[in-house]
Amino acid sequence: MIKKYYLYLFFVVFWICCGSGLYGQEEPEESKFKEPVTKTWVNTYGNIRISKRLFWVAQTHFRFEETESTPFAGQVGQIYNRHAIGYIYSKYFNVSLGGVLRLNFNTEADPDPVDRNMVPEWRIWHEYMFAVPLSSMMFYHRIRIEHRWTQDFEENSDYIFRNRWRYMFKAKIPINSDKFQSETFYFSPEAELIMQSGKAVIGSPMEDLRLHASVGYIINPRMTVATGLMYSQGQTLSDASEYKQSWTLRFHLYFSPDFRKVKNKLPSIHLDD
Repeated sequence: MIKKYYLYLFFVVFWICCGSGLYGQEEPEESKFKEPVTKTWVNTYGNIRISKRLFWVAQTHFRFEETESTPFAGQVGQIYNRHAIGYIYSKYFNVSLGGVLRLNFNTEADPDPVDRNMVPEWRIWHEYMFAVPLSSMMFYHRIRIEHRWTQDFEENSDYIFRNRWRYMFKAKIPINSDKFQSETFYFSPEAELIMQSGKAVIGSPMEDLRLHASVGYIINPRMTVATGLMYSQGQTLSDASEYKQSWTLRFHLYFSPDFRKVKNKLPSIHLDD
């Protein structure tokens, strides 16, 4: 019995020692925040009516990020092409389903050369938009789910599959009018939480928290422009205790052409980004 006891004790000590060696350092005691970077986004949002209930979502985004050699506006970080077919269920609810091709450019200050400076990222996305009127204001709840395949800049690196779970709450408040019409300015605050899941996500489910405020101007029922400032933070995929931060200046162009005959048109509906 004594020999068995010492043998058992030996294996326990051996497991603890090996376990500490295998798993490395202790868990971090506090979060680390990277220095915020500045970005500039130029975004176009198209909602093109193609039938009584269907519309084509056509979005193109140009995103610039500061680097050591190009401060503030920076160099091109990503170029988005997001497309989908949307279905108008009612004036206050619509759904969309489509795909995304995003081109990712390497903006890291790395002394070691990389194999590629640009890699494609593929996504399938679906979205559910709810609009809620209140007095002269409009409130939006947007649920967007994305299935994404990303790749590192090393040549022949494997694709990583992740899901993104996004919820955005947004308000639109007219400034110089009691309703949204031509020549109306509006103020639009919004908050969006982006979570992620997948085999590569270990302790870092919060990808991004975005707080954005913008001022827009309705040129006519088919075209609107807006600009705003966004602060965001989120966990890095490689280290759950490390958070990235950014300040982003955003410019938006919204357009919604409708080429159908007048007699086939529905009343104006609420479609947004």
